[in-house]
Amino acid sequence: MTTERYLLDTCALIYIAHDVPIAERAMAILRTTPAAGEYVVVSAFSAWEIGMLAAKGRLNITKPPLVWFREAAGKMSARVLDVTPDILVAASFLPEPLHGDPADRILVATAREHDLTIITRDRAILAYGAAGHVKALAC
Repeated sequence: MTTERYLLDTCALIYIAHDVPIAERAMAILRTTPAAGEYVVVSAFSAWEIGMLAAKGRLNITKPPLVWFREAAGKMSARVLDVTPDILVAASFLPEPLHGDPADRILVATAREHDLTIITRDRAILAYGAAGHVKALAC
């Protein structure tokens, strides 16, 4: 039996933490994943994105960004996955076309490196998944 594993992109993490409705299929997976022996991860790089969004006033949170990130990951029992040199270099050499947003490239490279399905609303990542370059699930 293959265990499915999921990577939340930063926006998915934010939506779920703020109780913004997400696609029913993605929510069903997140509700049943721990019981099924599967797991959800978030990239440590998402902590950087949370910090940047908060610093720019684009994410309204009442706690320090690191505290918020840890609590949001904990809400889903998500493991925090380190960003490795392998992932960072792979992000530079992804099959094209994929937009140039470094954060998205790092998350896609993380999903590819660890054979994860990325849960996202990002249209470019979903199209990249539809092209067969990464496993992606709309949220």
